[in-house]
Amino acid sequence: MLRPGVLLHGFDRSHRWRARPGVFRAVIMTMMNNDLRRTIIDVVYRGKDGHIPSAFSIVDIVALLYREYLKVDPHHPQDPSRDYFILSKGHGCVALYVVLAERGFLSQHDLDTFCTSGGILGEHPDCTKVPGVEASTGSLGHGFPFAVGLALGLRILSMTNRIFVLVGDGECHEGTVWEAAHVANNLQLGNLCVIVDWNGSAAQLMPRDDLPAKWRAFGWEARVADGHSEPELRAAFDRIVFQPTGSPTVVIAKTVKGKGVPMLEGHGVWHHRIPTAAERQQMREALA
Repeated sequence: MLRPGVLLHGFDRSHRWRARPGVFRAVIMTMMNNDLRRTIIDVVYRGKDGHIPSAFSIVDIVALLYREYLKVDPHHPQDPSRDYFILSKGHGCVALYVVLAERGFLSQHDLDTFCTSGGILGEHPDCTKVPGVEASTGSLGHGFPFAVGLALGLRILSMTNRIFVLVGDGECHEGTVWEAAHVANNLQLGNLCVIVDWNGSAAQLMPRDDLPAKWRAFGWEARVADGHSEPELRAAFDRIVFQPTGSPTVVIAKTVKGKGVPMLEGHGVWHHRIPTAAERQQMREALA
């Protein structure tokens, strides 16, 4: 695990990561993200709780947002001018925790005490305890409507903060998601971006192959990207941040649940399973 805050030296005054261009940057980012995945494994193993595959499917997205796009300050987590990231699929929170630690919001001790009586980090994010967490989530379908209200409130106050909210594809079965999507388009909340973790795990219950068309039918500008490809994600987020349209935007990120570790990818039994010591080592070696 990188020391908490070590990446801060890589940010310029606009909070954008000064990474090297081209293939070298992509290789470095992959190495850094696999380091985060190893930390996720360790956190879950020690805490005996958590959802490793769900965290693996979103960690590339969350890391890129915090390294390059979100205007946040770990020394002033409640800065009124900050951007907001809301993890609506709260069970993937270990990905958020390790990224917050990378950015300096959390300490190694915080990670080491995950899901213990003396720690601040639980199986779902708690905004009353965890610096950098903007909403207490876990019950699916509620983080996105909260983000819509936040986006509207900030616009009423003439604030320029951006709001990014990450939802799961299974979460898109909730009626509250589509009610919120309808309201956000009606109000033309251009300061709001939704990211859908489209890992396909919910398709066994209710196939949703038309997800981009569904969002477009609600008036949203929809972009599809490989959720594990830094260049594709960057292209989508660059367009949203630097060429805003004034309308709410959704990035539908095609991801793999358990990405990076073959024994996890596509195996539903691992959704909420804690690895043994041997399995932990096998997972870590797969990411080497």
